[in-house]
Parts: sequence; structure tokens; C-alpha cells
Amino acid sequence: MKKTVLVSGGAGFIGSHVTVELIQSGYDVIIADDFSNCDRTNYNGVCQITGRQLPLVEMDFCDIAAVRKLFIDNKIDAVIHFAAFKAVGESVSDPLKYYTNNLGSFLNVLQMAREQGCNVLFSSSATVYGEPEELPVTENSPRQPATSAYGNTKQMCEDFLRDCVAAYPGVRGIALRYFNPIGAHPSALIGELPRGVPNNLVPFITQTAIGKRECLSIFGNDYPTEDGTCKRDYIDIVDLAKAHVCAVARMLDDRMEQPYEIFNIGTGRPLSVLELVNAFEKVNGIKLNWKFAPRRAGDVVAIWADPSLANEKLGWKAERSTEETLAAAWAWEKRLAGKQ
Repeated sequence: MKKTVLVSGGAGFIGSHVTVELIQSGYDVIIADDFSNCDRTNYNGVCQITGRQLPLVEMDFCDIAAVRKLFIDNKIDAVIHFAAFKAVGESVSDPLKYYTNNLGSFLNVLQMAREQGCNVLFSSSATVYGEPEELPVTENSPRQPATSAYGNTKQMCEDFLRDCVAAYPGVRGIALRYFNPIGAHPSALIGELPRGVPNNLVPFITQTAIGKRECLSIFGNDYPTEDGTCKRDYIDIVDLAKAHVCAVARMLDDRMEQPYEIFNIGTGRPLSVLELVNAFEKVNGIKLNWKFAPRRAGDVVAIWADPSLANEKLGWKAERSTEETLAAAWAWEKRLAGKQ
């Protein structure tokens, strides 16, 4: 019997890529999304890539009645939870929006996992490490006080999952702490498609390159790094998606060593913002219009992963180069603009 995976927020950037990899690995997938931060472009692209019209449920995961119906109507073996708001800056200016949605939606998923007996894969983040004391960070690095409400919701949801796994025998969980997902599927049929002004770096780069944005702002050039800009661990979205497949298989094949596990999903190779911008220009032969801007609230100076635990236990490793990733991001942007 095929196993069924529910992907909440499955029409979004990460969820759509994870869905493709799950389908291609032999799982049945149910996509559920409220389309509050995306349209149907990626869902349509997933169907095109996989050659299937995938089940799609339009719903709000903060609605417990809707979540309960979804779980009762379907035999769900594992749920991957992406249904959350994710803009760091916005979470600083409107924390209640983030606490209401991100916490409420995940609590409802956990309630149904308890009632139905289900494995839970939580989409966590390197933001739980805050401003780390030592680099690179391992899974044993202390979680620092969050620098944003978004980061705080990730910490709290990890705690929710840990406590529920300890209390309810039918629930097992894995939290994947990922770093900075970028890029697009090599087919250019799915990619990052934010509504309004992008909060993430690469879509702002590509929208500036295509002419949709007049100028790219690099927030801060006075950080204590080699070139004064923040350093991050940028991971290709397809590599990231494959880590979820490995984690689901670990849960469903009963290979977990503990009922609750945590893995860093990153490359272990830090790049500064300026280095990434320069790499995009070089790879794609484009000169970007960019400027330095004041620091942005909630940003940490530098963070990158030690991914060795995921490499060893999940049998997963980041494989795609930065050049491949940035070329794919540009191909996606050109397709959106009808230029490819």
C-alpha cells in the first residue's frame, strides 16, 4: 500500500517542491493550502511535472473543524507542516498575526495527529539559533532568544512537537531546521512566487533583474563580516525538498532512534549577501541595479549549518551548486515574465 503524506501549505515555494519529490519517490500526496501567500501557479506546475492532477484542499489550518474533516476523510500516514507566515520583518511589526496563525495552525495539526495517530514533520528554521555564539551551528547548539516573532513561533512549535511526542504514544516527530532555501525547480515550472514585495533575497534579485523592481536593497554594509554584509547558508530548494523525503521515509520505515528528532538542513558553506549578488550577476551575465540600505530588524550577522548529522542519519546531502541554483532561479523568473 502506498503511504499518504499531507502537505499543508503545499502550494507554496517549499511545499510545492517537496510535493514533487514525494510523488517521484512513490508517495501519494494531498495538498492543502489557503492561498493566503501564493496563487495556483506552483500547484499547476507540480501537476505538470508529475503528470498528475493532485488532490487539493483549500482550507485554513487555524480552522480545527476543517483540519479534523481532512484527517477523518483521509488515511494520512504523515503530515508535513508548512502552513505558516514567514516574513521576518513583518513578524517584528505585527507579531500577533504570526502568533495567531503559526501557533494555532500547528496546534490543530498536533491535535489531529494525536487523535488519528500520525507522524509529524515540522518545517523549522535556523532562526531558532538566533545570533549563535559559535559557528557553524549543530543540532546541539543552544537556541538563543529569538530576534523576531517568526523565529519565536519556530521555537515554540518545536517545543509543542517535542512535548506532544513525549505525551502521546501514537505521535512521532521530526523537526527540520533549514537555513536559506533559494532557487527553483530545474524545469522552471515551479519556484518562489511571493505576493507583493519579496521579503527574501533571491526573488528580489530576480525581480530586479527582470525589471519588475527598480533597485535591490542590501540591508546593512557595516556588519562584522569580510565585506560588511550578512552571511547565510543558502541551500538549493530541490536539495532541501529531498531532505523531507528522507525524513518521511525515516519515520514511516521505523528507523527513528528517538520519537522526536531534529536535523539541520544546510550546505555548511556560508556566503555573504554581496557574494550571492555577485554570483548571480556572473552566472547569468546580468548587471543588477543595487544599493546598500540600513540594517533590517530581526537579521542576525551570520549563521550557517553543520549538516553532518543529516548527512549521516538521513542519508541526505546538499548536491546542487550555487551556480546551478541561481541559474534555475533566473530561468523561473524569465518564465514568469514570458521570456523563456
